[in-house]
Amino acid sequence: MNKVETSFLHKNQFGDDFLWGVSTAAFQIEGAHDTDGKGPSIWDVFTSQKGKIKNGHHASTACDFYNSYQNDIDLIRELNIPNFRFSISWPRIMPTGVPPINQAGIAYYNKIIDALLLAGIEPWITLYHWDLPHDLELKGGWTNRESVNWFSAYVEICVQSFGDRVKNWMVINEPSVFTGAGYFLGIHAPGKKGITNYLKAMHHVTLATAAGAKIIRNRIPDAHIGTTFSCTHIEPATQSSKDIEAAKRVDTLLNRTFIEPILGMGYPQGDLPVLKKLNAYIIEDDLNNLSFDFDFIGLQCYTREVVKSSLLIPYIGAELISAEKRNVISTDMGWEVYPPALYEVLKKFNAYNGIKKIIITENGAAFPDTLKNGKVYDIKRTHYIQDHLEQILKAKKEGLNVDGYFVWTLTDNFEWAEGYNARFGLIHVDFDTQQRTIKHSGLWFKDFLS
Repeated sequence: MNKVETSFLHKNQFGDDFLWGVSTAAFQIEGAHDTDGKGPSIWDVFTSQKGKIKNGHHASTACDFYNSYQNDIDLIRELNIPNFRFSISWPRIMPTGVPPINQAGIAYYNKIIDALLLAGIEPWITLYHWDLPHDLELKGGWTNRESVNWFSAYVEICVQSFGDRVKNWMVINEPSVFTGAGYFLGIHAPGKKGITNYLKAMHHVTLATAAGAKIIRNRIPDAHIGTTFSCTHIEPATQSSKDIEAAKRVDTLLNRTFIEPILGMGYPQGDLPVLKKLNAYIIEDDLNNLSFDFDFIGLQCYTREVVKSSLLIPYIGAELISAEKRNVISTDMGWEVYPPALYEVLKKFNAYNGIKKIIITENGAAFPDTLKNGKVYDIKRTHYIQDHLEQILKAKKEGLNVDGYFVWTLTDNFEWAEGYNARFGLIHVDFDTQQRTIKHSGLWFKDFLS
C-alpha cells in the first residue's frame, strides 16, 4: 500500500503548542524588482551577470508575489497553515540601504501583514534573507564593519513600522551559507572570494545578528525573537583518525561557527584553527557584543554530508563526498535523502546550554513534479516531509527540545543559483502564466493539519 495513504501521522501527536508553518524569502518570490521605488539588491546585480545562474534565469518577476500576495495568502489559509514566514526586502524599504525610507515599501509589507492577520495567519518576519542593497555592497557590503550600523538602522525602521502587529521575528537567515557562498566561494551574490572577505563578513554578520535582536527587544519587549542557522549532520567517510578529524573541522565550520558566539561561547577557534585569523578584526567589546539571549533558534536542515580528509582543500583539509559518488538517493539539488539527519541535528543542538526553544524553520525537498489532468503529483516530496516529521516525533518522544516545523516552501520559486530548475513548493507555479496548483504534498499537509 502507498505510504502516503497509510501514514498515521497527525499534528495532535506533536502537542497543542507545536508550531506549524511554511517559509519563503522575498527575493525568491516577490519579483517586481524595480517597482514602487525598490532599489537593486546584490542578487539583482548578480543574476544579471552572464553565467552566474543556471539557464540564465533571473528573479525580475519570480512568482510575482508582489502582486499576487492576496491569492497566495488565500492558498495558505486553504492549506490550514497557521504561520507564514516571509522576509523583508531591505532595498524595498531603503533603496540605497540607508535613509531615505521608501514609504511604498513600508506600505507593501503593511498590506501583507494586515492580509495575513485578517486571514487568521500569524506573520513571522525574517529581517535579512540575503538581499543586501547593492549600494551597500559598493561600500564593501558585509566586509565593511559599518554594515553593523547599516543593518541596525534598517531593523529600527522595520520594528517601528511593523512591530505593533508582528510578534515573531527572525533576525538573519543562514549566515554560514550567504557568507560562505557569497564572500568565500563566490558562487552566490555578491560573488566575492577569499578567506579575508569571508572572515570579515562572518564577524560583522554575527555582530549584526546580536545588534538587531537587541533593537527588537528594546522596541517590543514581549516579542518572540529568533535567528536561523543552516545545519547539517556530518559523518566521517571512514573511522580513520584523519577522516574523523576532518569531519570535526567541517562540523565546526558548518554547524558551530555562528551559533557558539551567539550563545556567548566565542568562536570555536580551537577546533578550526583558521578562525584564529578572526582576531585581526575583533576590537574593544566585540566578544561581549556577539551574544544575545534568543527566545528561539531556528534550525534549517535538509540532508547529511559525508566527509573525508583531503590535504588539497585549504583551511579545513576536508572534502565532501557527494551523494552521487556515494550512489545514494538524492534530490534535484544533489542532496542525499537522509531523514535521520534531522534527528541527529536536534540531538546536537539540544546539547547546548542557553537554547530555550528550537524550531525547524526550513525543511523540504526539490523533486520533479508530474502534471496530469490538471493535478500535480509529487509523491517523493510527500514522503520526504512525512519521514522528517517522524524524526521530529522520535526526538520529541525522547524529550528533546523541538517546538515547531516550517516547510520550505510555499510555492515553487527562484532557487538562487539553480534558477527555476529546482522546485521545492507545496504549490506548483507555471512561471509563464503564474498559475498556482496545489501539489499532492500540499494536499497531504492540508489534511495532516486539519
